[in-house]
Amino acid sequence: MENPTTIQEIVERLEKLTLGQQRQVLDFTLELSGESPRGISGKELIEFAAGLFPPEDIEEIKRAIEEDCGQIDKSEW
Repeated sequence: MENPTTIQEIVERLEKLTLGQQRQVLDFTLELSGESPRGISGKELIEFAAGLFPPEDIEEIKRAIEEDCGQIDKSEW
């Protein structure tokens, strides 16, 4: 059941929010109504990305991750 007064009050308050805040409200209402979009699984993402990058690029990315990730250069702080 709709209450025009409540809906109007919500709209008035939404208009005062930033675009990012408005997006958060939209996401919240979608979640409440059960219409929230579902993400994709890691497996689906890998299948989607397969073939997007040449194998040489993938190897270079893997190498960079293995060599550089998790290492801290304390002199940079």
